[in-house]
Amino acid sequence: MAYEVKAYLKPSGLKGITENQIAQHWKLYEGYVSNSNALKGELEALRTEGKTSTPVYADRRRRFGFEYNGMVLHEYYFGNLKAGVAEPKAGSPLRKALEEQYGSFDAWKEDFVKCGASRSIGWAILYLDPAYGNLTNHFVQLHEEGNVAGFIPILVMDVWEHAYMVDYGTGGRPDYMKAFFENVNWEAAEKRFNEAKAGKIPARF
Repeated sequence: MAYEVKAYLKPSGLKGITENQIAQHWKLYEGYVSNSNALKGELEALRTEGKTSTPVYADRRRRFGFEYNGMVLHEYYFGNLKAGVAEPKAGSPLRKALEEQYGSFDAWKEDFVKCGASRSIGWAILYLDPAYGNLTNHFVQLHEEGNVAGFIPILVMDVWEHAYMVDYGTGGRPDYMKAFFENVNWEAAEKRFNEAKAGKIPARF
């Protein structure tokens, strides 16, 4: 089965994130989908030919993890962006959980932003640990490196330069992160959280 670009995830009308920025970023997502399909095909062919001990297979296997998780994380990211959405509703399960663990929603947000400000390319991700029910912020660098096994993404923020440099330049990450929080689709994040707490695997799109 081929992977497909999820066109309905493409956001528009965002505050502080222009259509041009989204268009350029979206092209990269399309590239991850295309490359994931191509590498999947190459790996299947190499297995069929009995060439799994070759340097070519090892290289394609390494690249597949990067491209595939690049596709996945962008689907989470675009899926949790929406124009005109404010903070999560007072008393909502996700907000209550964040307040209980961090003391306040603002304290969690400050920690998440500091996570996103890590001096590196990468991602800031709010995860749910389903084993303990904890919500934790993590910095993930190269798509496939740093994701915590078994943890479920609840909110995903791309902080690679390609996510903001059209609008804010290469040094504009702080302004971009402010804009990100003007456009969080909290309904999507709440849905992921509620499904994960119920023992389900949330759909990312």
